[in-house]
Amino acid sequence: MKATLLKHFSRHFLTVLILFFAQIASSQLPSVTRVDPTNWYVGMKNSKLQLCVYGKNITDCEVKLNYEGVTIEKVNKVENPNYLFVDLNITPTTKAGKFMLELSKTVQVPNPKNKKKIIDQIIKISQPYELRERTAKPQAIDSKDFIYLILPDRFSNADSSNDKFANMADPESDRKNPYLRHGGDLLGIQNHLDYFNELGVTTLWLNPVVENDQPQTDEGGAKRSAYHGYGFTDQYNIDRRLGGNDAYKKLVDAAHAKGLKIIQDAVYNHVGINHWFLKDMPSKDWLNQWDSYTNTSYRDEPVVDILHSSKSDFKVQQNGWFVPFLPDLNHKNQFVANYLIQHALWTVEYFGIDGWRIDTYQYNDLDFMNRCNDALTAEYSKMFITGENAVQSVYSQAFHVKNNINVPHKSTLMSANDFVLAGAISEALNQKFDWGKGLNKIYSVLAMDALYQDPNLNMTFLDNHDQDRYFSVIGEDFNKYKMGIGFLLTTRGVPQLYYGTENLTKNFKNPSDAEVRKDFEGGWADDKVNKFLASGRTEKENEAFNFVKKLANYRKNSSALQSGKLTQFLPLNGFYVYFRKSGDKNVMVIMSQNEKETTLETKRFAECMTGFSKGKNVMTDENLSDISTLKIPAMSITILELQ
Repeated sequence: MKATLLKHFSRHFLTVLILFFAQIASSQLPSVTRVDPTNWYVGMKNSKLQLCVYGKNITDCEVKLNYEGVTIEKVNKVENPNYLFVDLNITPTTKAGKFMLELSKTVQVPNPKNKKKIIDQIIKISQPYELRERTAKPQAIDSKDFIYLILPDRFSNADSSNDKFANMADPESDRKNPYLRHGGDLLGIQNHLDYFNELGVTTLWLNPVVENDQPQTDEGGAKRSAYHGYGFTDQYNIDRRLGGNDAYKKLVDAAHAKGLKIIQDAVYNHVGINHWFLKDMPSKDWLNQWDSYTNTSYRDEPVVDILHSSKSDFKVQQNGWFVPFLPDLNHKNQFVANYLIQHALWTVEYFGIDGWRIDTYQYNDLDFMNRCNDALTAEYSKMFITGENAVQSVYSQAFHVKNNINVPHKSTLMSANDFVLAGAISEALNQKFDWGKGLNKIYSVLAMDALYQDPNLNMTFLDNHDQDRYFSVIGEDFNKYKMGIGFLLTTRGVPQLYYGTENLTKNFKNPSDAEVRKDFEGGWADDKVNKFLASGRTEKENEAFNFVKKLANYRKNSSALQSGKLTQFLPLNGFYVYFRKSGDKNVMVIMSQNEKETTLETKRFAECMTGFSKGKNVMTDENLSDISTLKIPAMSITILELQ
């Protein structure tokens, strides 16, 4: 009996032991679930590529490949055993094609012939990878263009089947709730390309389209969706609620066929808290870490103040998190930097976009941003890159672009989102003309343009998705509306219009940003009015639309307004006068803040009018045989093509 029990125990123990080792072996088995970039391209000027390989238990894997022109230079291990960063070199003569990335690892498993023993076994993984031909030919975006900003979720819904998905972190869509998703998609934008052409737009800037599989967040006591798109969760997927990768490709191709260009919104500073790599971080220093949560100060001075700023203030501004649910990426980690830069390059090739607008530019590591800008322009010399810096001074704005300032850090960014000029426009129109006030505000800001290497590349605007609507800011005054639009389309820079501004869309950010991100009426099948059509707009809205349309389309064919030299005259007697001249093309712009019609003698502007004695009013088509004396309406803008 005793011997029987001992024999039974031995067998049971052996079974348990075998199962134990089998579980250990199973838990040690390597696997690969993704490789980023998802593919790459031959013929890149930079022959280096760093693959981010993610799976389970791959840190000890040997990595090999066999493809002519491609070699492995180094396999980098990090803290997390589930990642490898594989450095490849791709020679200039490498051909497009597919190869296998071979991972192998020796693990201990039970001997199938003698389960009492554990043996070594080599586990092999073959991960397919593709190199494609380069096809992207980004079109130049510059001061000849007119940019139209669209928040995709709020513009037009062409496919209601992708409005929401039960298996996403935020499964809701409800147009009645201003804080939730409303169902706008990329096909909806594509369906209205003729509208943009009619308006005189040349370029579309879309708020982020990259996947935002984010849960709703509690902000101010209300649950809010990440419909705005600024919390990425997977850089290599376009959000399927917008239509996914295929829909974006189709939009870009269709836009190009209609003569329109596409700017993509880039976010390098942070990612969404639900990002796939935050669920199993490669290393602790993947993010900017603090002993306790530290928010950025949102102040630009600690970065641009090179003489007096404290190091601690600089660190908080640069490394503090934007908000708690948008973790701050550590750009000094070279794997992070490479990941972001390669994604930017991949995006240009994969989708064929023409330019970038960079979100929260001033919060990114300065050296990283230069490296990213340079990587893009090295591969695509015409690539337009503009950065968001919501600052209050021209110096701060110029600091973050190519400038003429004697500072240690020299930015390689070509274009600033011109927040300072935008603020000056609204302030100028809401003040009475006086010393240093009213239209003098605009004059003073432009007087500092020498700080920029090329102010003509600054992206100028009246409002955007983060600001109060322009028409509301100016008190819904239609004369002021035309003055601001007229200035935007005749001054230096690359003008940008926020969707709906052409139709007098209004509202303040009260109680939230959602108030300035209303749906474009007519973009949904059940809308009662359709503002894409003249018949759906009110008389005043059509007047506004036609004002933008006429001037924007005139600008398309005016070398003076596109790239002509800007000469401005000191504002006097309620008038601000400036000229745009290119060769024999000369446009004179007169802005008046006088409360009644006033006569303007033009002999003061002789240096810009020599050889020009007649003119044509661009907006009314009235021909003027004598421009020595002009009667200018109260609170108005007059645009004359001199002849």
